[in-house]
Amino acid sequence: MKKTNTKYILVISMVSAMGGLLFGYDWVVIGGAKPFYEKFFDIAAYPNLQGWAMSCALIGCLLGAITSGIFSDRFGRKKLLIFSAFLFTLSAIGTGATYTFNMFIFYRIMGGVGIGLTSNLSPMYIAEISPAGARGKFVSLNQLTIVIGILLAQITNWQIAMPVAPNATDAEILTSWNGQTGWRLMFWAETIPAGLFFVLMFFVPESPRWLVKNGDKDQALAVLERIGGKTYALNEYRTISQTVLSDTEKFKLAALIRPGLKKVLLIGIVLAAFQQWCGINVIFNYAEEVFAAAGYGVSDILFNIVVTGSVNLIFTFVAIFSVDRLGRRFLMMLGAAGLAGVYALMGTAYFLHISGWPLLLLVVLAIACYATSLAPVTWVVLSEIFPNRIRGAAMAAATVSLWLASFLLTYTFPILNQVFGASGTFWLYGIICIAGFLFIYYLLPETKGRSLEEIERTLVKQPSP
Repeated sequence: MKKTNTKYILVISMVSAMGGLLFGYDWVVIGGAKPFYEKFFDIAAYPNLQGWAMSCALIGCLLGAITSGIFSDRFGRKKLLIFSAFLFTLSAIGTGATYTFNMFIFYRIMGGVGIGLTSNLSPMYIAEISPAGARGKFVSLNQLTIVIGILLAQITNWQIAMPVAPNATDAEILTSWNGQTGWRLMFWAETIPAGLFFVLMFFVPESPRWLVKNGDKDQALAVLERIGGKTYALNEYRTISQTVLSDTEKFKLAALIRPGLKKVLLIGIVLAAFQQWCGINVIFNYAEEVFAAAGYGVSDILFNIVVTGSVNLIFTFVAIFSVDRLGRRFLMMLGAAGLAGVYALMGTAYFLHISGWPLLLLVVLAIACYATSLAPVTWVVLSEIFPNRIRGAAMAAATVSLWLASFLLTYTFPILNQVFGASGTFWLYGIICIAGFLFIYYLLPETKGRSLEEIERTLVKQPSP
């Protein structure tokens, strides 16, 4: 039998995973532009407008996730990924070119739709083309590109922004190069990877599982043969057909809550929410404040955030090389337990008013723990556990859960911080991580090394004939 064509799988996986790179870049680039576009649009004195500018993309994320659920099983993964690339390109151009705040919001929401689409479709596509034994590694490439996109945005912001005097007034910032042009270039830089993603997606094949589901046997066999040879193609087609073609009933959303599917949908929704409610994005969002509290000056903060992004990237590689060896379940439990321990120490540090390098060390440990486990492995699990016939809709439901959880996390942190203080808030996140550990321990089975169809037979109770 012909060996698996690893190079071919890697190439098409990396093209699909460019959606993750744009996800990461688009999500983070606004942070570097924030001090400058706020002066340009004269919203620096209006906290509600500042918050709306930062969070409006989440509305687009939800719309994109819902759209992918409605249309990915109808039109395929490839077409919607091409559409997302188009949205990223248009959003990057428009956001940097606009002179009105309302149009700025419009283009940010457009970029959010692209994020919502790719956060669902890129890992799902990679899972559907990858052999079982290496699926975790290939799907983790999507998280790797997200992290690269984050780091790329951080480096771009750092390099484009000209030095700002600590005592610079709002008027001086507004009339400076940063206030007029620099923040625009930060967004425009995204057009390069977005345009490349758009072009390259035309050269990758459609998901073979989607092709089987839609009756295109010849094309499905051709893709599978390119991946693993003729024998592999015939075996995979036969296995996929047993779970896809045997279900002749037209899919309806109500199918997601059938008795045999409710448990697997619950697992996906809870794990997606837990990836956000574990609290790590609070650390990302408030990294600037953490560095400032540790005694760093304004001129060093952007560089220090780049260092944090580098730690995120390094430990994502650890996850890629571990996920198919140590398993999904083990890494998820390790991440939940590790974050609970780090948060306990962070809460104690805040309670005892400890600052400086000990707190920075805990921040780095938390990011390393998250990057090794919950960040990439959650996407691997979500791309694996749902049955073929409902994968698009179920992934969309989980992705919607993730973005709603992200919104709630971002919205509630200032409230929790005010009520419980920083120490109590991080202790609360630690308790959530303990609950997540118990959920994973009792309900999530190990999926490494098993085909998507084997996982389906394990997790979903098939109705009696």
